[in-house]
Amino acid sequence: MIVMDFQTASFLTAGILIVIGLYGVFFVDNIIKKIIALEILGSGVNLTLISICYNKYIPIKLPNMVNFAQYSAYPLTQALVLTNIVIEASMLAIMLGVSIILYKKYKTLKCSVILKED
Repeated sequence: MIVMDFQTASFLTAGILIVIGLYGVFFVDNIIKKIIALEILGSGVNLTLISICYNKYIPIKLPNMVNFAQYSAYPLTQALVLTNIVIEASMLAIMLGVSIILYKKYKTLKCSVILKED
């Protein structure tokens, strides 16, 4: 039986999410599915960032907080991931708005039909 620690399992999960997201972005023809793939890709990147600095750095060193310092993570990475989540939510709203406009114009969401030269 293979035993993995939390950080290794997180890296493995993040890698799987990134591969699924890249596959969806490059090989799927539907725009909504591409948007979902981009969100999965973003989740994989966020999980990678969180996994990199999980329990490696000690942000606070006080004599009374030894137990806290052992189990805490680097706060800069957490701030970057939180900012990335807000940016992804804004981009999702814009992408869905553009997809509604494309559907109203072309009556389909297939990229092959939309990108077809007239």
